[in-house]
Amino acid sequence: FCFLFQVPPSSTLLDVKHKFHKACPQWYPSRVGLQLECNGPYLKDSISIQSLAVSSIITLYFTDLGQQVGWTTFFLTEYTGPLVIYLLFYIRLSTIYDQVESKKNFRHPVVHLACFCHCLHYIRHLLETLFVHKFSGGHTPLKNMIKGCIFYWGFTSWIAYYINHPRYTPPSFGHRQVSFAALAFLMCEAGNHFINVALAHQDHSGSKACFPSPTYNPFTWLFLLVSCPNYTYEVGSWISFTVMTQTLPVGIFAFLMVIQMSLWAQKKHRLYLKRFYPEVRRKAAMIPVIF
Repeated sequence: FCFLFQVPPSSTLLDVKHKFHKACPQWYPSRVGLQLECNGPYLKDSISIQSLAVSSIITLYFTDLGQQVGWTTFFLTEYTGPLVIYLLFYIRLSTIYDQVESKKNFRHPVVHLACFCHCLHYIRHLLETLFVHKFSGGHTPLKNMIKGCIFYWGFTSWIAYYINHPRYTPPSFGHRQVSFAALAFLMCEAGNHFINVALAHQDHSGSKACFPSPTYNPFTWLFLLVSCPNYTYEVGSWISFTVMTQTLPVGIFAFLMVIQMSLWAQKKHRLYLKRFYPEVRRKAAMIPVIF
């Protein structure tokens, strides 16, 4: 039990967490989860005490959320790994490939193009994490970052090993297949970036926030059809990369990304329906008709 005295009714739960941290230094605020009931939902930091208390005494239940990391650290760590790992396979380290075979076999141009596209994808993610996305200062458990790193880093190792292998076989339809897929990939990357910029600069003027609307930029016109076009473009990038490289590991990764992105899109779509019902009700979540 920890008793906190003389807490003003106007105090938020974040203020309570700071007071709790002073009383129990081992529990820093981002690691503390507060609930009104045992096993109940965690309360937001912005909630005021006076909105919860029915008397001068209020009982809150504390849960240790585990070691936490900031969202910026989470994404920078998750995206830096694939960038570095892929380049290690691209230079064909002697510890990975046979050097005699590596020097003997000619590298198809698609191998160099795939490296460029893969690096471009994760460099864009890193730059957007630093300069575009706006994080609320929240945190996430360290175990989530570890799981994300295992997923992205593991798949990158599998993908890069096959594409950069000396015995890699180029796509069946040759230059035409590679060119078409590369163009689609670059368009999806550009679209994803412009959508993220639009989401970061939503119009919050007035008493009610507005759902992002299409602008003169044609990449934002997808807002007319779906509520989460950033996920649509992300899936498009990986499907294009699959067609361009024609490798099974990329295809499996793209399939898993379609599943994950659709789940995230549907969850966000439900939130949009509550906030922007008239504007979103006729839109799909990620892909028109299907999702």
